Amino acid sequence: MRGIYKVYPPEVVALEDVIWELRKGEIHSIVGENGAGKSTLMKILAGLIKPSAGSMYVKGEEVSFSAPHQAIRKGIGMVHQEFMLIPSFRIYENVILGSEKAVTNNVGFINSVKARNMVKEVAERYGFQIDVDAVTSEVSVAMQQKVEILKQLYRDVDILIMDEPTAVLTPQETEELFERLRELNRRGKTIVFISHKLDEVLQISDRITVLRKGRKIGTVDNDGITKRELANMMVGRDVVFTVSKSSSSAGKRVLSVRELTVRRDNSIELGPLSFDVREGEVVGVAGIEGNGQFELVEALIGTLPVCGGKIYIDEVEITHMSTRQRRRYMGFVSQDRKYTGLALQSTIMKNMIMTHHISRAFAKMGFAINWGKVGEFSRTLINSYAVICRGTNEPVSTLSGGNQQKVVVAREFSLDVPFLLLDQPTRGLDVGTIEFIHRKILQMRANGMAILLISAELDELFTLSDRLLVMRSGKIVAELLPNLTTKEDVGAYMLGVGGHE
Repeated sequence: MRGIYKVYPPEVVALEDVIWELRKGEIHSIVGENGAGKSTLMKILAGLIKPSAGSMYVKGEEVSFSAPHQAIRKGIGMVHQEFMLIPSFRIYENVILGSEKAVTNNVGFINSVKARNMVKEVAERYGFQIDVDAVTSEVSVAMQQKVEILKQLYRDVDILIMDEPTAVLTPQETEELFERLRELNRRGKTIVFISHKLDEVLQISDRITVLRKGRKIGTVDNDGITKRELANMMVGRDVVFTVSKSSSSAGKRVLSVRELTVRRDNSIELGPLSFDVREGEVVGVAGIEGNGQFELVEALIGTLPVCGGKIYIDEVEITHMSTRQRRRYMGFVSQDRKYTGLALQSTIMKNMIMTHHISRAFAKMGFAINWGKVGEFSRTLINSYAVICRGTNEPVSTLSGGNQQKVVVAREFSLDVPFLLLDQPTRGLDVGTIEFIHRKILQMRANGMAILLISAELDELFTLSDRLLVMRSGKIVAELLPNLTTKEDVGAYMLGVGGHE
């Protein structure tokens, strides 16, 4: 790739004069902060978006892609961070989707037996243990990822691009994925690995390219380079990976959950479960996605009705309160900032004032909002949380993912409430922003806040938590102290294996 530019209207430069090469048979990682251009560069290579300028060459031949199928014909396929599978389809049906011609009979119908056998043959050739007849929605997240890889192998790609492939995997599943990628690499596949997890990058890569603010900082061999050096290249400063945490001095009980049960579609999705969170402590929740964590969040925030049990904050029962009523007692950082954390088309200032607007502190003559005070409040938060922006009236949609998350965190952490519910607060963020948010969480803990932290990142849970709850199948299966357990033990509880059933 030579002189690659990507500019979005009005004048947002996503990539600037990037020169990058991929060697046959290597595992090449691409790292960088949020908004650095990692996924944009690879989506150009995979034919998903067109560059504003620049040229590309595959095996010495200049190419220009306007659609993914053109890239696939040149042997390039991409596995996205968010899976693109149809839940109700069987696995072999998802694999052939978009490439049905090879299994279509003379009258235009798909030959299911031929399709199934072809997919099974590809799976066996590459050593994938997959039941191709299984319904996709009924298999694990790790298995769905295998299906996404199998889709590309079925299309016989030579270059496999993996975008944040370990984001939702346990340590055991991550190690299994790495073994699978190494085996594919030994069989001649060239792999691009996009990730913000530097330990994993150093574990899997032959070479590493660092992007910062749309520009290539450099490409280095994975030969003696350290995690700290990589982070410095990414962020342009030294990064602290493990923030210092004072010993716990948990106080009175703030959140109390008793025999909580939630049903969805007439089946129990959650519970019964009971636990407490005390002031001045962080209680972490670990679990493979889909094991009740999201239902727990919905039950606490009030978007999913509770069919049994009770929830208290500061001895006040909130079990059947509306979401608005609960917000007087709790701050909430949702796992999806774009859809439930922010109003993207609104300004930074209006996003900062949401929930705060019900406070008398911002009232003017008893009922109207005092926008002068709101502006002053927003500017204070922008400075305190280092939000990089052009001003309070800038649409929040124009900010990078990391800065959008800082807006959410600033708003929620500045509420006058006793309890914070954090659902994947650093998902998809770069090391610099993660470090910043971790410091803020521990600062809130030191100030006496009771915090419930749901995260798919075991490193994050071990860094921040005073106690750790492990969820499986909608129940709490273990309560652990992070300093007296290991990530492998937590992963085993999450999977229910090795005596951790």
